[in-house]
Amino acid sequence: MPRQSSFRCVNCRLDVSMDAPGTRHRNHCPTCLWSRHVDRTPGDRAADCSAGMAPIAIHVRQGGEWQLIHRCTFCGELDANRIAGDDNPLTLMRLAVAPLAQPPFPLDWFASL
Repeated sequence: MPRQSSFRCVNCRLDVSMDAPGTRHRNHCPTCLWSRHVDRTPGDRAADCSAGMAPIAIHVRQGGEWQLIHRCTFCGELDANRIAGDDNPLTLMRLAVAPLAQPPFPLDWFASL
């Protein structure tokens, strides 16, 4: 079976090229960063779920390489994936700073320190 050259984003419906700078297995939309739960290991397409995977965090590997952390919206499985060179930098930064922008406590707690 020939390899697909593109896929449709499960979230924003953008047609996405499978060619991506910086990774051999594009698995997420460069615009909204959503993915689809299709792999057990990168590129194998062996997962049975096929649900959308929401980008929930950024992880920084040793050496400074960024990875996206996705959570499956159906089964809850977590997956780490390399970012691609054409991923939207603003969307990546919004995801990276989200914990600082939405802390789990009121910011006015700092006023009393």
